[in-house]
Amino acid sequence: MSESQYAAPDLSLRGAEHVKRYRETGGETGYLWNGVPTLLLTVTGRQSGRELTSALIFARDGDDLLVVASKGGAPEDPQWYRNLQADPRVRVQVKEATMTAVARTATEAEKPRLWKILTDVWPNYDVYQSRTDRSIPVVVLTPD
Repeated sequence: MSESQYAAPDLSLRGAEHVKRYRETGGETGYLWNGVPTLLLTVTGRQSGRELTSALIFARDGDDLLVVASKGGAPEDPQWYRNLQADPRVRVQVKEATMTAVARTATEAEKPRLWKILTDVWPNYDVYQSRTDRSIPVVVLTPD
C-alpha cells in the first residue's frame, strides 16, 4: 500500500476513552475499530510500576495473538512496547475474555510471515513502515 492509498482511520474512539468503553461493555464498543478487531493490552510501567493499558489492533496466529508496535510510523517505539521489553508478562482482554500472556518480539526470520498476517488485517501498517527508518516490531503474545 502506498501513501496515496492510505486510509486515515476514524480517531473518534482512541486512547483512554477506547480502553474505558471496551472494558465497560466487554468489547461490545471498541472491539471493532475502523472495521478491524482490537484487544486491550495491559503492561507494567518500567519506571512507575503501574498497570498501563492500550487498545491495539491484533491478528491471530494459532493460539498466539499478534500486535504491531507501529505508533503510526513514528521514529520511536511506543511506550507499551518499551514497557513489555522490561517485563514481558502482560494481561490481554479480547471482548469479554481475559488472559495472561508472555510477550516477545518476533524474530527477523518469522517476521515476514507474521507481518503479512497483520497487514491482511490492517494494510496501513505498510504505510507506517514507509514513514520510519526503524524496523517496526511485531509482538507475539503467547497465552500462559
